[in-house]
Amino acid sequence: MSRSGARLREVGCTNRTHLSDYEGAIGPETALLLDVHASNYQIVGFTAEVGLEELVELGRKHEVPVMQDLGSGCFVDVTPFGLQGEPLVQDTVRSGADVITFSGDKLLGGTQAGIILGRSEFIAELRRNPLTRALRVDKLTLAALEATLRLYRDEDTAIQAIPTLKMIATDQKTLVDRAQVLVKALRANIPESIEVTIMDGSSMVGGGALPTQTLPTKLVAISSKEVSAARLEAHFRGYVVPIIGRVEQEHFLLDTRTLQPGDKEVIVEAVGQLDISLQSSGPTIGL
Repeated sequence: MSRSGARLREVGCTNRTHLSDYEGAIGPETALLLDVHASNYQIVGFTAEVGLEELVELGRKHEVPVMQDLGSGCFVDVTPFGLQGEPLVQDTVRSGADVITFSGDKLLGGTQAGIILGRSEFIAELRRNPLTRALRVDKLTLAALEATLRLYRDEDTAIQAIPTLKMIATDQKTLVDRAQVLVKALRANIPESIEVTIMDGSSMVGGGALPTQTLPTKLVAISSKEVSAARLEAHFRGYVVPIIGRVEQEHFLLDTRTLQPGDKEVIVEAVGQLDISLQSSGPTIGL
């Protein structure tokens, strides 16, 4: 904001902001009312915030444009899957906001990019800014983004085809089945010093959205009495196809919600190499 030459004036306070706070801050030099969605943090307790529709109405009253930074760019209602509070791009457009910005990745599920929607007069003004040419995305990014957005013409297709949405929508039965199949395959290839079990756990959505919310999941836990979980994690992360999990209470954990087709074979192969890897890596001091 400072690089743009704008003077930023905050309104309200950390946990409570009212429409009167915005109206009291509007003056002859006010050029924009900006609302930024708290996509990667949450304020809880004694809170109050101004709805976008109210802010748009205030902007019309004072002839000041309204902009909202949505962050994650969600197009699908995720409440049926047990998540709450992520605004939809469609609803934000219908609210009448003059400029809307959000990411092309995150919950949208496409390539990393920044998207700007808005009224034609404001978009035209943005296009004339020299920074637009310097920061514009390339044709490959546009092609990938277009291919992703086309999937949203049918919501069911988008949920099944876009990995982020498919992971969020995966039901418990599927997670249990995945965990059982993976554990059975691992136990058939595992060194004697390694133990594999199924544990209950939680999936964090992450990616700049829904910061405090989790989904129940099934975890495949790999552990050993002879080597630390950190050593196990280093083995998997350093494998030819890196396998990324997390470490909790001396277990290396794989979240079955995130498993993709073909992952099981790679994980089984990596487990089969554990004895060789751990024997060749020297002492475990410090791990």
